[in-house]
Amino acid sequence: MKPRIILFSGKGGVGKTSVAAATGVRAAELGYRTIVLSLDIAHSLSDAFDLPVGLHEKNEGRPVHVADRLDIQEIDVQEELERWWSEVYKYLAAVFSATGMGDLMAEEMAILPGMEEIIGLLYINQYIEERSYDVIILDCAPTGESLRFISLPSALEWFMDKIFHLERTVMRVVRPMAKPFAPIPLPDDSYYAAIERLYRRLKGVDKYLLDPQVTTARLVTNAEKMVVRETQRAFMYLCLYEIAVDAVVVNKLIPPHVMDAHFRSWLTAQMGYVEQIEEYFAPIPILKAPLFESEIVGVERLRQLALELYGSRDPTHVLYAEKPYQYHFADGRYVLQLKLPFASREHIDLYRDADELIIRIGSFKRHVLLPHKLIKSRIRSASYKGDTLVIEFAEASEA
Repeated sequence: MKPRIILFSGKGGVGKTSVAAATGVRAAELGYRTIVLSLDIAHSLSDAFDLPVGLHEKNEGRPVHVADRLDIQEIDVQEELERWWSEVYKYLAAVFSATGMGDLMAEEMAILPGMEEIIGLLYINQYIEERSYDVIILDCAPTGESLRFISLPSALEWFMDKIFHLERTVMRVVRPMAKPFAPIPLPDDSYYAAIERLYRRLKGVDKYLLDPQVTTARLVTNAEKMVVRETQRAFMYLCLYEIAVDAVVVNKLIPPHVMDAHFRSWLTAQMGYVEQIEEYFAPIPILKAPLFESEIVGVERLRQLALELYGSRDPTHVLYAEKPYQYHFADGRYVLQLKLPFASREHIDLYRDADELIIRIGSFKRHVLLPHKLIKSRIRSASYKGDTLVIEFAEASEA
């Protein structure tokens, strides 16, 4: 069978780790060899499984077996850097130290943002190539922008093809002459060798990430205004990076049988936001989970959460196959394409509201959050072709 990768992303505190862990528990029970891999610097995956404090440090960031056919892994970025890229790490620390930082601060600064995600990509590629697992579940950092790591393999491939070998050759010639006068340390050839090893280990992982039959993302949210907005933003980034979103998970919903007046008002507000979520993300499936009476900790409680979310469904299946919208660049302009089946040109209303587009078809309304690049761009044209709404944005000079 094809490998299956499921990314879980969402704002901090929405229960993303619990949902990812519950999905892993259910997948393993259905017979899939499963690993849940935490890419969040504030690891809480071992807490969700009620494992002893400090276990992942003791295990040096390697997989931990927690149930039949189920492993979890919390990346120890310090250990990974020392294990695989000590040359790069030492060079960056030396550069920061040369600016006047203390040694300890320089070493901390040398752990660049996004290193957990990069290391996660390396493990994904390794596990797929070795066929170690059938299902890889990623507990991502709590922001849509952190998903930029998905574009790293293609960016690194461009760098290796266009710049790397030239830079390495030039540095070999220049280093002996410039080293005594350089204000910061110049990289040795071992630094370039480490980057080349990184490239070889990452090579090919993008073909799995960009295959919608292999990789999909699930956004975890709460029925609250600020959280829903962050979920929209994460959805927009995933569309930009061409990652298919196959479900939105609304977590911590107050059960309708709660009669306390205080919680009844919260329930009413939540119901309003659930309607908005269904409106914003239709036709993507919306999965719902209640606010439990106590915290979700341990395999049994995670199993209960999985039952609420998926029922009898197999959580490893692709729950929605089409990309709702996508951007591309054509004739010097950005173009947005939205699938709107069964619509007609006469019934489509399109207008701007601050940083989003709003498309209305009768009582149906779709909100599309715009990337920063297009917030100040005006709409040049819009047309409905087949079942797709095509919106062309003006160039900067035209705007």
